[in-house]
Amino acid sequence: MNAKELLLKEVENIPEFILEEVWNFLQILKLKYNKDKLEASLLSESSLEKDWLKLEEDEAWQNL
Repeated sequence: MNAKELLLKEVENIPEFILEEVWNFLQILKLKYNKDKLEASLLSESSLEKDWLKLEEDEAWQNL
């Protein structure tokens, strides 16, 4: 069984008050993941910017 299947099986037997906490925790994890992903893309943007601004890049992408 994979993690999703195990989690779904477990959820079927958990009282509602615990499910509410699990839901809140899941939302926090999703926010954290999205924040980390956004920060990584923003950090890479400045290092890639010098390549994006090259004339060769403009020429390579003009036909798309």
